[in-house]
Amino acid sequence: MRHEVAIIDAIGKLTLGRGTCAVRDKIRELTEANKVQIVLNFEAVTHVDSSMVGELALAFVQVKSRGGALKLVNVSPHVHDLLVISKLHMVFEIYDDEAVAVHSFWDPPSTRFNPGDARYHKAYAG
Repeated sequence: MRHEVAIIDAIGKLTLGRGTCAVRDKIRELTEANKVQIVLNFEAVTHVDSSMVGELALAFVQVKSRGGALKLVNVSPHVHDLLVISKLHMVFEIYDDEAVAVHSFWDPPSTRFNPGDARYHKAYAG
């Protein structure tokens, strides 16, 4: 059975305060509506700080506790580095392509990308 996948397009600075609150509130809104297959798209994000990394960890637990999954897409090298430092790269499935991330909820595990595979992450300019 296919479930609806929610895509959150994060925009701008995700730093302590407004940016992280908006993402946290949207994830809470979705999980309360039992929409727990979520892709968080970082394509339009210009900056992330450690408070957002903490929010990601909390969001992961919140979504997983409801039987869902939170996957990340289009992370910049800076965000990827923060995820590595915090060891969250081992927790999240991280994708370079939104369509692949969405379809990963339905594809058999043998066809999924391994988030720890170095070939999986490409460098982004900007």
